[in-house]
Amino acid sequence: MTHLSLLEPPVRDGTVPAVSVESVEPAPIDAVPALAAAGSEQRWSQLQRLRRGAVELEPWIAGLVAGLIPPDADLLAALWGRLDQHAVGRLLGSAAAADPAPWLQAGLIELPAFTLRPDVRAAWLEPLLRRAARAEGLAAAPWLQLAAHFRHPAAAEPLRRLLRQLEARGSDPNGLVPLLPLLGLQRDPQDAPLLQQWALAPQPQAVRLGALEGLAVGLSAWPPEPLGRNLQTMAMDLDPVLAARAVDLLARLPAGQPGLRELMARELDADVRRRVLRRLRPSPLVLVVHGRQGGVIPKALLDLAAELEQRRGAPVLIQALTASAPLAGVAFQQAAHRAGRATLVPLLLLPGSHARVDVPAIAAHWRALVGLRAMPFLGAWPAWQQALAHELAAMEGGGQPVLLHHPLEGPLAARYLRLLEQRCGCRCVPAPYSAADPADPALSSLLAGDAAVLPLALAANRLCERLGLPALLERPRLRQALLRQLEALP
Repeated sequence: MTHLSLLEPPVRDGTVPAVSVESVEPAPIDAVPALAAAGSEQRWSQLQRLRRGAVELEPWIAGLVAGLIPPDADLLAALWGRLDQHAVGRLLGSAAAADPAPWLQAGLIELPAFTLRPDVRAAWLEPLLRRAARAEGLAAAPWLQLAAHFRHPAAAEPLRRLLRQLEARGSDPNGLVPLLPLLGLQRDPQDAPLLQQWALAPQPQAVRLGALEGLAVGLSAWPPEPLGRNLQTMAMDLDPVLAARAVDLLARLPAGQPGLRELMARELDADVRRRVLRRLRPSPLVLVVHGRQGGVIPKALLDLAAELEQRRGAPVLIQALTASAPLAGVAFQQAAHRAGRATLVPLLLLPGSHARVDVPAIAAHWRALVGLRAMPFLGAWPAWQQALAHELAAMEGGGQPVLLHHPLEGPLAARYLRLLEQRCGCRCVPAPYSAADPADPALSSLLAGDAAVLPLALAANRLCERLGLPALLERPRLRQALLRQLEALP
């Protein structure tokens, strides 16, 4: 008989030594152990004693190598954790490994418990790779399946190479199915495009689902942005099973919630749409607003929060800058736990001291209670600036439109106002509350002119009231734009 020489150096740097085969005569067997009948209590007792090391291994190994003991899966499973590399090499180089099926069955049962044991990896990895190297095409797949469980570069590369060969040869695509999840198990970022390509391509369903499982197994290793886009595409697939799995995987991405929300605006299968709704886990919101004297919150902001809470299906609290923080009730904390955090949204339109000093202090308070993501102040959002630009462009009036804003000081404020003028095609004019009198010469000239004038205030304040101009939330287009932006938050 032949066996594989184990005199070569061990696996290093993801490479496997060349196979050396030597002819040797089997050692004489004094007594071949008898394996009791399958399913009998005696057989179970035999296997348990083997697993625990209560009997000598050599007669069993010699009997398997000589073909005198059948290599049944339950027997191989009992031996799996007790063999050294020499014994594994003898077995895999003998007729006992002619059929890989019982080895694969035993390995898939035992490997989850053994892959982290260095002694088991040292015993099995190199002989398995050598056994795979002796096979051709799909015949190598069972041995690579077993080796790949050890997540070692020496197993990953031949697995990757075999998958590419099978694809290039046009082999039975179903032969790829058990290998694709194992490629994902290697968690190597270079494999992400390959798995996504197989999941998107017009392949048999089993292949596409196998690629999706590979993506799920190695999820933390893949670049999130292209994966999120491709999962959105798969969620609209005509195959409802594939679409449902893609939705589940998108929901597991760290930033998957916005992707799920985007899906709700697309044409989806009815069952897939219901699945998306079940996977949405919006975070509860804390809206930080100016408020009015005494911490009073204008009705326009309360109505906005109520509608937003209904749309998102998660609690929405409002905190005025001039009042203490609202109570985070049980529903709020439960929603934060499900979503993994709460989201703080400063509905402030300018980078004044409130945005730079007060908001960080408020964020620190909430961060001590729940996990928190703090958003930039609303005026810095490009989508909000674009909505302002559209509103100004739609307003009647000649000349350059005007945004009235509370006076700001410092270079940061000056840069922001210049940016706002560029993006909105307007002129920013300071208007302090103390001077908010229509009789003021500067203001009266603005109001008497043809240019459209828009106060930079979400809810009515003294400036709006004295000038008789509507606040931003009183303008339907702006209110809906803000609602859409807040609803889409993760």
